Amino acid sequence: MTTLDRRQFLLGSAATLATGASASAAPPASKLVQRHQGYGAAATLWDLQADPRLGEAISTYCTQVVPVLELKWPMLRPDAHTFAFERADAIYDFAQKNDLTMRGHTLAWYHDIPDWTKQIKDSKGVERAYVDHINTVVSYYKDKLTSWDVVNEPIPDNPGSAKDRRDTFWTQHLGDGWIPLAFRTAAAADPYVKLAINEYDIESAKDSFIAKRAAYRNLIMELLDQGVPLHAVGLQSHLHAELEIDTHGLAEFVTEVRSWGLEVFVTELDVDDQKLTGSPAERDAIVAKRVDDLLTAISTSGPVRSVLTWGISDRYSWINGYVKRPDKQPNRPLPLDGEFKPKPLMNVISKFTKDV
Repeated sequence: MTTLDRRQFLLGSAATLATGASASAAPPASKLVQRHQGYGAAATLWDLQADPRLGEAISTYCTQVVPVLELKWPMLRPDAHTFAFERADAIYDFAQKNDLTMRGHTLAWYHDIPDWTKQIKDSKGVERAYVDHINTVVSYYKDKLTSWDVVNEPIPDNPGSAKDRRDTFWTQHLGDGWIPLAFRTAAAADPYVKLAINEYDIESAKDSFIAKRAAYRNLIMELLDQGVPLHAVGLQSHLHAELEIDTHGLAEFVTEVRSWGLEVFVTELDVDDQKLTGSPAERDAIVAKRVDDLLTAISTSGPVRSVLTWGISDRYSWINGYVKRPDKQPNRPLPLDGEFKPKPLMNVISKFTKDV
């Protein structure tokens, strides 16, 4: 799939998410619902503007929000001389108006690097652009955001050893120092915002997940040993419904990370049910069980203080554009269905966030 195709899916157009209902088919969520302290959801500005129910749902259930695309390089930095903050600012304004906090995603990532950066021929030029971007963006939102995903997805999908790191454009020009440089630049720009590293596919017992978790642990230790200003570890938690959670291994990992003085955030939670059979209710029960196991494991050594789902309604999930079920039915990855009605997954989230 091309980057453009993927980005189009990520935009979350209701027309492309085969939910089988019009945008006005259900009333907004009731304001009588208790907000879940520490729970948040990702959204794009396009979807917030296109469907009032989305903003209503986020303001009803959540206490925080994160932009899906609006703080990533391609949208925020269309060329070397332009910082386009308007769309991210609009989401921040939405958060302010609805008494939500906002976190930032993401400052340094191997994916979605705008073409203009690849025209820079020398490593010094790449470093200047990199540092300038991080410094400018973090400074712009100083004292406004609660946390940043500073470095996103630094571990390869199938690491051969705990020392393996993903080969990236940044690595090719800046070496392994691209990760410490990002954190130090962000900390200098805003000394009080929490800085997180973020990774996926470490939650299950599959061999590649265990290897990736070990490499993630090794990288975190290296950064701390180097005195890098790292405050939190993000578990993306894009779960696969057919894979059980490695509750013991994950609990050990989280306990150790917390013993190093770091917080643990669940940053991009959803559950891909493409390989599940059965009725929607049966699939929903398995999805809820996976998340219950995940949050139980994380809670072993302390409360889960921040849980963000990557979207809140199945209607606006990237999974429904990117992953197709064999039976052509919509995937059901999020706490609210395509009609914004809560599913068992929302009860699980409530269980772990309401008393935090």
